[in-house]
Amino acid sequence: MKRLPLIILSIALILLVALWPRPGITNSGKASVEWLTAQKAESSARFARVTDPKTLKFPQDLGPHEDYQTEWWYYTGNLETESGREFGYQLTFFRRALTPETATVENASDWRSNQIYFSHFTISDIENQTFYPHERFSRQSAALSGAQAQPYRVWLENWSATEVAPGKVHLVANADDVSLDLTLTETLPPVLQGDRGYSKKGPEAGNASYYYSIVQQQAQGTVTVADESFNVSGLTWKDHEYSTSALSPGTVGWDWFSLQLDDGSALMLYGLRLDNGDIADVSAGKYISANGKTQTLNHTDWKIDVLDTWQSPISKANYPARWHIEIPKLNLVLDGKPLMPNQELEFARTYWEGAVSFTGTLADHLVNAKGYVEMTGYADRLDAVL
Repeated sequence: MKRLPLIILSIALILLVALWPRPGITNSGKASVEWLTAQKAESSARFARVTDPKTLKFPQDLGPHEDYQTEWWYYTGNLETESGREFGYQLTFFRRALTPETATVENASDWRSNQIYFSHFTISDIENQTFYPHERFSRQSAALSGAQAQPYRVWLENWSATEVAPGKVHLVANADDVSLDLTLTETLPPVLQGDRGYSKKGPEAGNASYYYSIVQQQAQGTVTVADESFNVSGLTWKDHEYSTSALSPGTVGWDWFSLQLDDGSALMLYGLRLDNGDIADVSAGKYISANGKTQTLNHTDWKIDVLDTWQSPISKANYPARWHIEIPKLNLVLDGKPLMPNQELEFARTYWEGAVSFTGTLADHLVNAKGYVEMTGYADRLDAVL
């Protein structure tokens, strides 16, 4: 396995942490919030900003957008064996620009890069209630990590998502105790989130992202856990988002739901949580029917009640652990919970992201759904992160 020398990895981590927002901002620190906001503004001032809807084009927009500061390609899925043994997985590739400049001809080098990539890879072994989280960093140099649009590929060393045929992507990731090898097949075209792909994250100008999803992808392949391999199939959700953006001061974190229903439809909701417990007005969602028709949702269109919580034995954070969702305009009611409680990631940021299962009714018909929920800001306050 090809790995970065320790010194290069250390430098990459230092640079990334230097630009990454600090945890632990409290209500008593208004000056701290103002300082953090100013630091963020200074570091991002020369990057492109998302200010209006634009026409997203494929396959061009499958690739990187290095004039924006932050970007991620995000895969989550629910898998099972023929006998019904369940697994969840996440494989996310993040790109973070350190500066907006690129190397000139005079100082060009295979080792010079202003782009840092990092990746999160997790497997949830539902039967054994065991969670396997892994994180990896690299710089975009000497082909150690990167992304491209045609043919589509994003990679970090030997973790990768690679187009192998039109509408088919091969995912590969491995660690000492788990590995993933899946082929994904698209069944629906990309879904433009927000307003034609323009997704607002706050009231400030430029506090937004370009964001699309590819849902209801058929997944087929293998999961290996503790040297035992399993043939699996299931569904995968992909998000691709890029921006030069930050959470508004006073926004502590978010709850994000991606659910794939057994009637072929899908649902995304995200609520940006404020200091007072409300969700921000820019919180939004999208319902995607089985034929690909979409319906945009705003924060007044749904109600989510938290019916139970789980406390992490490590971070001591209390996370929602059972939900009741009502969306009257869709005639949709869902009740769900995690497929296992402990799916908390203790990385540079502590957050919960894991496999979930829901049951309920859609237009008075019984439906089941599986998917992923991401919950941030419960262990570390996340003002100025997006």
